[in-house]
Amino acid sequence: MERPGVGISAIVLKGKKVLLGKRKGSHGAGTWAFPGGHLELFEDYETCILREIEEETGLKIEIIDKNPVAVTNDFFPEGKHYITLFIKAKWISGEAEVKEKEKCEEWKWFSWDNLPSLLFTPVKNLIKQNFNPFK
Repeated sequence: MERPGVGISAIVLKGKKVLLGKRKGSHGAGTWAFPGGHLELFEDYETCILREIEEETGLKIEIIDKNPVAVTNDFFPEGKHYITLFIKAKWISGEAEVKEKEKCEEWKWFSWDNLPSLLFTPVKNLIKQNFNPFK
């Protein structure tokens, strides 16, 4: 029997903005998502987020809370099902660079009240929960 995958996303805060990347080459291509990826077997949240941020953006961050601040149950049109855990972090230094060119077109900082219209399913589901990373 198949089971849902476990995704983990970093809500990286820089002042009053959040970091989003435009996805490509995978499910959700063309939508904007937080940096993140798959939680590996026996990996803790903190290790996963720090690894994913380094692999994808090269930024230095500090995790605000080691426990998830939100969880979504995500069904994708491609027939995939994920549980996504959101970890809040703050930007420390560096410029976000596209380090996985096959997975991301660009990284941009957005105000929470001015997010792009094409959002990755977990981000849309997070917003439906009235989540606000600045509260």
